[in-house]
Amino acid sequence: MENEKCVLLAPTTNDLTCDLGTFEGFNFRNQSAIEKILRAHEVVNWDHDGEGEAEFWPSGDNAGVSLIFAHQTAVSASQILLLDRLLEALGGDDSVNFLKIHYAQNSCGSDLEKISAGEIEDFNLHIFFGRSFMDVRSQAAYELFELYYPEAYAIWEKTHCDGLIFDTDRFLDSPSFHVEEIRLDDEVVLLVAPQ
Repeated sequence: MENEKCVLLAPTTNDLTCDLGTFEGFNFRNQSAIEKILRAHEVVNWDHDGEGEAEFWPSGDNAGVSLIFAHQTAVSASQILLLDRLLEALGGDDSVNFLKIHYAQNSCGSDLEKISAGEIEDFNLHIFFGRSFMDVRSQAAYELFELYYPEAYAIWEKTHCDGLIFDTDRFLDSPSFHVEEIRLDDEVVLLVAPQ
């Protein structure tokens, strides 16, 4: 059976399936900020000829959208549509999918226009959520130690030697892992991928 690569093509409709929050904007015709906060579908359907050429950026109410477009000064309608299609292909607009897309863009150099949901799902990415980075880093280190080094973990777990210490920070900060700490709403997130 032949594997087919699912690539997102330029969206053909302006219908959004995911909640992408709201956006602020600047209207160049009026040389002023757009007075109202716009929903994502309003940005996608903005009439640049009738209402004036404008640019938009996330208002901050959707942490995932803000994370994806954090390094851009403006967001286009086609980028919003592509993000919506990619989230839909990944199964919805939950935090994990936004984090996977962020990882693909910022750590793997993937382009929103070219990355597929299948490629994102193929990344060996571990995501840990919590309230403090210290707790999340500790949890991640122990889980990954057990996952990647099961024999060593079993020996370490059974030892009764008080001097045998597992240094979680040293483990995560080793060249074996790519680690990124992110604040997402009121949670902290640790993204870890083996190198």
